[in-house]
Amino acid sequence: MAALGREIARKLGVKLSLTAVDSVEAAVEGCDFVLSSLRVGGMAARARDERIAIEEGLAGQETTGPGGVAMALRTVPVALEHARVVERLAPKAWLINFTNPAGLITQALCQLTQVKVVGICDTPAELFHRIANALGMPASEVRCDYAGLNHLGWVQRVIARGEDVTAKLLGNEAALRQLYHADLFDPVLIRTLKLIPSEYLFFYYSQRKAYRNQLSAGASRGAELVRLNSELFTQLYSEAPAKALETYRRYLMQRNASYMRLEAEAGTAFRSAENEPDPFELPTGYHKIAVEVMSGLVSDQPRPVVVNVRNQNSIDDLSSDDVVEVPCVISREGVKPMPCGQLPESVRGLVLAVKAYERTLIRAVVEKSWPVAQLAMLEYPIIGQWEIAQSLRKVWSECDYEHLGYLEN
Repeated sequence: MAALGREIARKLGVKLSLTAVDSVEAAVEGCDFVLSSLRVGGMAARARDERIAIEEGLAGQETTGPGGVAMALRTVPVALEHARVVERLAPKAWLINFTNPAGLITQALCQLTQVKVVGICDTPAELFHRIANALGMPASEVRCDYAGLNHLGWVQRVIARGEDVTAKLLGNEAALRQLYHADLFDPVLIRTLKLIPSEYLFFYYSQRKAYRNQLSAGASRGAELVRLNSELFTQLYSEAPAKALETYRRYLMQRNASYMRLEAEAGTAFRSAENEPDPFELPTGYHKIAVEVMSGLVSDQPRPVVVNVRNQNSIDDLSSDDVVEVPCVISREGVKPMPCGQLPESVRGLVLAVKAYERTLIRAVVEKSWPVAQLAMLEYPIIGQWEIAQSLRKVWSECDYEHLGYLEN
């Protein structure tokens, strides 16, 4: 990956020093920004999480449902350990959290450390761009009022060139079907909600459909990514940097083309990516959000970005210390969430329940308690049954989840 980074810099004509190091301490010391993207247990753990969820009768997905619970239980302790290194060796640094489940991890870091942290996700920005494309307008001329939690947010209003076009968009079935990578939501659902859900709401609103499509496909996306990644790295190790960069570009195109297709449509997630745009030229993506956030934090010119931060007084229904995903004004002065008011009644209960689950799961990590982790799963709407929580605990133990060994009986 370091060699790929150097090749990208060379092609761009950018002079920079890119160094791979063998410890968190060496990477962090003296930094202004620390970008954290962890996958504890690797992609194999994701595939195993998703398979276990499917065997328990629920959709397998890395950030929602049982897969999200397992990922959080593995990841929170390591994310906290890294954050404490940042506290010690780069106390003035901003920690930009990419690590999933991004909202829950950011909540844990805000709650249990003193590090300056902001969580990022490209899901809202991707939805905003698709809304602008559906309207046939540049994204710069469209504003979307958005609020929620990470992977649990909604666009409440769309303003195009100063005009509220929400009703017009909701009434256009063809436009609504352009808003996602795959055919996720019935336009009647969107019109009845009078809200445009972000794509991960599919695992709440169509849980059974996602599960059945995974059964039909005989796999989860994580299982297919294990195969794809294995082939990728075998190839990258054998190629010169210029050739490896082209290989990696094609890989990203194929991966981007696969997004949500297996869960929504069954069949393999990895189809031809011939007509996919160049991933390095896309107007959205994690890299774009990260650069926008970092640029804002060193600028006198405020800029709006949707990120995961402490609520303060943004969403009326949540406490000030809850981490939410909302539009923020970012500048040298920090990250300031914009007022969003009350959540619509049709989604308020879901948001409150998921936030309760996040808080309880973090408590389970702090207390090293399996029973509290099971309570979190009981509070989590996607799981919501004590017997399933007990079964998941038993299966995870039998699968020798070494990264969950810190949890006591």
